[in-house]
Amino acid sequence: MTPWTRPDARRLRALAPALGLWLALCGPAALVVASLDGAQRWATAAAFPLLGVCVLLHRRSPLTALALPIAPSLVISLDLFTTGYCVALAAFGYLAGVRLSRARPALWFFSAVAAGGLPLAAVVGRTVWPWFSLLLTLLLNVVLPWLLGRYRRQYAELARTGWQLAERMEREQQAVADRTRLRERARIAGDMHDSLGHDLALIALRAGALEVDPRLDADRQAAAGELRAAAGTATERLREIIGVLRTDDESAPRVPADESVARLVERARASGMTVTLEQADGTGNGTLPAMTGHALHRVVQEALTNAAKHAPGAAVRVRIGRADGQVQVTVANTAGSAGPGAGPVSGGSGLVGLDERVRLAGGALRAGPTPEGGFMVSARLPTAGGARPEAFARPEPTAAQRELAHARRQLRRRLRQMVAAPVALLAAVVVLSSIYHLVSPSWTVLERQHYTALRLGADRSRVASQLPFFALDAPPDGTPPPPHDWTCVYYSVRPGSDSAYELCFGDDERLVKKSVVKRRDR
Repeated sequence: MTPWTRPDARRLRALAPALGLWLALCGPAALVVASLDGAQRWATAAAFPLLGVCVLLHRRSPLTALALPIAPSLVISLDLFTTGYCVALAAFGYLAGVRLSRARPALWFFSAVAAGGLPLAAVVGRTVWPWFSLLLTLLLNVVLPWLLGRYRRQYAELARTGWQLAERMEREQQAVADRTRLRERARIAGDMHDSLGHDLALIALRAGALEVDPRLDADRQAAAGELRAAAGTATERLREIIGVLRTDDESAPRVPADESVARLVERARASGMTVTLEQADGTGNGTLPAMTGHALHRVVQEALTNAAKHAPGAAVRVRIGRADGQVQVTVANTAGSAGPGAGPVSGGSGLVGLDERVRLAGGALRAGPTPEGGFMVSARLPTAGGARPEAFARPEPTAAQRELAHARRQLRRRLRQMVAAPVALLAAVVVLSSIYHLVSPSWTVLERQHYTALRLGADRSRVASQLPFFALDAPPDGTPPPPHDWTCVYYSVRPGSDSAYELCFGDDERLVKKSVVKRRDR
């Protein structure tokens, strides 16, 4: 056993992807932690153990792994965007989209973060502007990677389902087609048995005549007898072989294979059907190629059988004509006592077999209900070997094909949603921020009498009761920065004014400066 194949080495190889992910996510935090101080430094340093826990949890609890980095990000910045955690939020957002099978828990989580950021920005920052930045960060750095991961998961699921459905559909269709083709070819073999049996019977009959011909000597009569016996044996063997090919529910053909369509129609009339035959000259069975003649006979036979079975009492019209070097046969019936819409046999296996027979003859078949409520079977057959008929209308898609088409439409719809959802949310953030920009100046106005009443050295907690709840997000342009140990807030003198009140507090949270600052043009 080599060292790399030992159990501990195999465990190490299994943990290598998680270790690599942890190192990659900790890289940004390692680059900036030394340049920070105070709470921001401690919150960034917490990324090393915290992201390790997230890597361990991202498979079993993807939302927990995504939620853990959000708390220290908010400690560092109210707008949620931090150098140390931005890569981790995008990575765990993408992994949550891949791992979660349902979108609703993630949507509730994103909504909770967005809703919780508003009071946090209002209470801690005394302004709503960081909340808009938080929404943009949440949208672009978390939600968008989540949508990408979810699209990847859905695409993989749909592709896997589609392949499974296609394989199943192909197997089922192939099995049905093979079974139907074998059945139809067995019927063709039965037709050939009738033809060959008839020819062999004629051979045996002539051999029997030669066997008793007094003009032949004994040797020739014996040879004729052997020929007669051989023809009879061949006939029996042919009957046995064709009997093996026939299915259990198929009886031996009782009608000669070279029966004409006119004779077939006469037998149908004799059985009580109302049948009208319109046949052009040169379309009789004897004037057509063997395969075409058999297929023509079979089309009329199958259509008459279906009409008798599913539309009893219906009038049937058989039309046979020539056009463009092809034989066109159409059998249509009106609605019988079974009611309108009577169609082929259950499952359409008779028509499937009929289609195989016509296809082997080089033709094409179509069948379907008529506007009058009846049913029509139509076929085009070549009058010469190798002729290629015109293609009929494309058949209706099967249930499996419709399901595959639905899966493709669903995938395209989800792709459009993945693109449209971030754009719509971004537009909503822009509209909300624009509305807030218009109405917020009136919320940050400090009344003149309240400003005058402020006294230097007053405690900040006592001063806060005289100040507006919201402050300006930034001082006027050109305002010099306060000393390092001071904290300054700014309030509007009046809506739309270039001036602002500046209130600065020292380390002891007492008012150390109050002044009016104006925007300076650069």
